[in-house]
Formats: sequence, structure tokens, C-alpha cells
Amino acid sequence: MKVSYNWLQNYFEEKLPEPEKVSEGVIFHSFEVEEMEKVGNDTIFDIKILPDRAHDCLSHFGIAKEISAIFRMKLKEKEYKTFEPEQTNLKIEIKSDKCLRYMGRIVRNIKVDKSPDWLKERLETIGQKSINNIVDAANFVMFDLGQPIHCFDLDKLFPRTVLENSKKDSPLILIRQAREGEKMTTLDNREVKLNPLNMVIADEKNVLALAGIKGGKIAEVTEDTKNIIIEVANFNPTNVRKTSKEVNIFTDAVKRFENDLSPEIVNDAMNDMSALVLEMCKGATLEEVVDVYKKKQEKRKLSFNIKKISKRLGLDVSIATVEDMLKRFGVLYKNTGDDFEIVVPDMRLDLKTEEDMSEEIIRILGYEKLKEKLPEINWNPKMNETYAKISWARNKLLNDGYSEVMTYSFCNKGEIEVLASASDKKFLRTNLTDGLKESLKLNQLNAPLLEMNEIKIFEIGTIFKRGGEEMHIAYGDKKNVTEVSLEEFTSPPRPSGTPPQQGGEEISPHLDKEGAGGGNFKFKMWSMFPFIARDIAVWVPEGIKNEDVEKVIKNNMGELVIRGPELFDQFKKDGKTSYAFRLVFQSYDRTLTDAEINEIMTKITNKIKEKNGWQVR
Repeated sequence: MKVSYNWLQNYFEEKLPEPEKVSEGVIFHSFEVEEMEKVGNDTIFDIKILPDRAHDCLSHFGIAKEISAIFRMKLKEKEYKTFEPEQTNLKIEIKSDKCLRYMGRIVRNIKVDKSPDWLKERLETIGQKSINNIVDAANFVMFDLGQPIHCFDLDKLFPRTVLENSKKDSPLILIRQAREGEKMTTLDNREVKLNPLNMVIADEKNVLALAGIKGGKIAEVTEDTKNIIIEVANFNPTNVRKTSKEVNIFTDAVKRFENDLSPEIVNDAMNDMSALVLEMCKGATLEEVVDVYKKKQEKRKLSFNIKKISKRLGLDVSIATVEDMLKRFGVLYKNTGDDFEIVVPDMRLDLKTEEDMSEEIIRILGYEKLKEKLPEINWNPKMNETYAKISWARNKLLNDGYSEVMTYSFCNKGEIEVLASASDKKFLRTNLTDGLKESLKLNQLNAPLLEMNEIKIFEIGTIFKRGGEEMHIAYGDKKNVTEVSLEEFTSPPRPSGTPPQQGGEEISPHLDKEGAGGGNFKFKMWSMFPFIARDIAVWVPEGIKNEDVEKVIKNNMGELVIRGPELFDQFKKDGKTSYAFRLVFQSYDRTLTDAEINEIMTKITNKIKEKNGWQVR
């Protein structure tokens, strides 16, 4: 929210600290000030009001109260001009439990005109466009007190019923849920289709506004308006938020209503709005306020104990300190020794528990007063035996040259069927072996790419049978797969709390071997395209080393070879030596073709044939 320094100054008799000092105080005791900008002779703070305080601090008045407490500055008493309102014929009916309070007042003989310079300046410094004096007055009160206000053109309401012995209209305002398929056109000419979940303000025929969100075109205040109805109300925050999202309309009013407001502030907002209209429209006459407030906000009390708060904060908080803080906020309280009972201010909807008071006390005292000392906790950790066994089994298999895999828990058949599955597999697995065998097949195909001669994998996981879940271990290679229970694999049994042992020494749960626990490695993304493996065997005269052949291959294989040449076979016969190498081709940007690979293999073959006595098998 954008907050004006000059606007805040109006709340205090004494001079506010310099803007930088104000910003620092707000940051360290209340909210984050995201930006501070100089605008003319004013300074604008962009303050990030968190949701738990949006109900009382999305306004200049709310921020002024915070500054009052932080800097021990007294707020000015508000003074209203007294006037004698005329009798009214306005009728208000609340037919929705989503409206907590609705206050209306007719003002006659107004003149819709440009706003005075001071009002335009106030709004423009916080980024609001001036429209006319009536709309600007409503916006000013909203940004001042945090309570949204709306005005209707009285003469556009339907019907205009005339009471006996009276020349005045008897307008009716209805607060109700919309009817299915009902429509309205908003002030910005958007047609909105409504449903019974949406709350509206209406007369006996038309929808006048979407409650708490946006006014309608039918009763729009224009330069021809002579008489208005001022609406100040309190609406259910959940209903406003849901409707706003549904119709995709987000306004400053929505932002305040959706964070919940106290119905008690409605009266102050009506007084401020009435005073502003009278000030700007000299010939205007006010009628009595019609206030429908069926269930009043209850006065809440909150009890807390200083010793408990001190223990929670790790700071010795004195009675005098708490009394001083409560006085700075103007909170009524009584205490008996360390026990306090306060009357929660109407606007402080966030204060509900003793923990809330702990936060309130320390933020005003200053978080820097908290001591950086860890509490002493007498805690004797217990070993999770299942985890210890899994860690031991994993490390044993890793040290034996196996690699861990994780296979799918769902399968096509089993003993336990699930009600709903994310795939066509609707049963839970009854063993790990089936999944491990599929993984072995897949990894065997990728062995050339992985530079592995032998694929050895294992899995530790849960299987599901009618009798319950079991933790199993399965491990194997292309020849066979073994599956046993975790208990069986880690037997013989050990004393309770003792981790599994191997060779008389404890096996750490953390793998700590070269290449896994350290080293200076740099990750490189693998290719998403398939690889092709090719072998080449070469007869060479006895005495020629495999490194010599490898060098020729390397010099002619190009950049598409990502693995190799890797010597995988050699033997001697008739005074000659055979070396067999494997090359793995792969591209990072395309799928390779046989023609591309054949061209490279031909080039390598031709270079080998150029060597005296060398022959490709």
C-alpha cells in the first residue's frame, strides 16, 4: 500500500520524524517498507501490509496508530462539525447473512464537480486518479480509514414511491443474493452474469452494485446527479473474495473486504464521508442515517501471563514494560500481578491468543532485544532401527558394486487393488523382482553408454500383500535376481538400538567412498537422443600396443563419439594380435543415421589399412 508522509502528519500535532526515520521504525517494528519515493514536497512509502494485519492497517489511520506506538507520539483527537439531520424515508432490508452491517444516508442538493486541490493532491500522490468530488471523497475515506464507501444516484432508483403527506421519495435498498442468470453492467461497462452465490445491492427492480466489489451503471453518480445515497457497509470476506475471483474484478475495496474488516468502523467512515460532502457541497442537506446492524461485534477479552510470555520469548519482560506498551496502543487493561486481561480493540481482529500478545510485545520492544541463545533441551534421540537396517543394506550392496534403482509400485496384477490410479496399472506390487528384471533389461541395453561391462542393480522397497506391507530387498544381475525381506537380509538379529554391523564395524548410513562423497565433479546434461554402438576389431603385427591402435581411432572418429574407443577384447594368433574396440555415437541435437555412422567407420577403417600389416577383421 502507498502511504503519504504528509497525510500521516495530519494525525499528529507534533512533527513526525524525518521520512527515513519513520521508514526505519516501521521496518523494525511493523512492516516491510519496499520503497520510499519523493513526490513533490511529499514522501511516499510503499508498505507491504501482511494479511494478518490487513484488516486494520490497509489505511493511513492504521499506519498512524503504528507510528504512534513506535515513536510514542499522541494521535490528534478528531473533531466533527455538528449538524441537525433531516428526517429520512430511506428503507434498508438485509436479506443475506453475508452482510453484517449496512448503513445508508441520503444527501440532497449536492453539486458534482471537480475536487478541491488538496483532495486531488492527496489521492494523486498515492497513485489514484481524481474523478469528481463525490467519488474522490469516497476514495479518500477508504484510503484514510480503510473502509470502502459507495454512492448511488438517488433519482435513478426504482420505484420512486411517494408516501402520504410527504413530497419525498421512499427509496428501498435491498441486500440479497443474486438470482440465477441475473445480469448487471458495472461502472466500467462490463456485463457480469450472476448466480445465487453472489451478493448484490439492489432496489425493487434492478441490481445496483456487486456487494463489496464494484458499482453498477444504473445508479452511477454523474455530473447531473443532485441527490445521492451514501453506502457504508460490512460484507463477509469469503463471499467477496470468491465472487471477485469468479467475475475477475479486483478493486481496492475487494482488497480490504476480503481481509475482513470490523463492522465498528462503519460509523466513523459515514461521519467522515458526510463531513466531506458538506464541506464541498455548501447547499447540501443530510438526512438521518439508517443503520441495520443485526448482530453487533462482541467485545473480546484476552488474558495472558507475563512469566509465560517471558519464557516463550527467552526475555525477562517486566510488568511496567507491558503496561507501557498497552498504553501506547490505547488498550484498556487490568492486571493482578503477572496476570493481565485486556479488552481487545475492535479493529485488532488478529489478537486472539496469548501467543499473539507475545508477538505484539516483542515487535514493539524490538526484536534486537532477543538474546541469541539456544535453549537447553534434554533430548536423547532414539535410533530408527528400520532406517538403520536400510542404510546398512544399501551401503553393503553399493560397496559390493551394485547400483540402486527405484521401480514402480503399481502393476497389472496383484493382491491389493486401488480404488483410483493415475495409470492403467491398478494393483500394488507383491514383489520387487518383476520390476527389477525389467530394469535389468533396460540398463543392459544402455550398458555401452554407461561404460559398464556388467549390470548389477538392487532395490529396497515396500511390497503389498493382503496380510500387510513388508519391506523387501531385491538384487541381481543378468543371470539371476534374489529377493528377501529386510529382516532376513540384515540378520543375525542385533540388540535393540544397535545399528547393523559388517565385519565387526559399524556401517555409516552415509556413503563415503571416492567419487560419491567428494571430488571436483561438473555435471553435464545427457543427450535426449538415442545412441548407436559400433565395434571394430583390428589385426596388428605382434609388438604393436593397443594404445597405438586407439590413437588412430581417436584421431579419425570425430565429435559424435561420446564413449570410447574402449578396449573390450584382445588375443594373439599366428604372430598377430587382435584388438577389439567399442565406440558409442550420440548427438545432442538430433537422431543419428546409419549413413552418418558408416561414413565415420569407413574413414577409421581406411586409416587403419594405411598402416603396414594392419587389417580390419
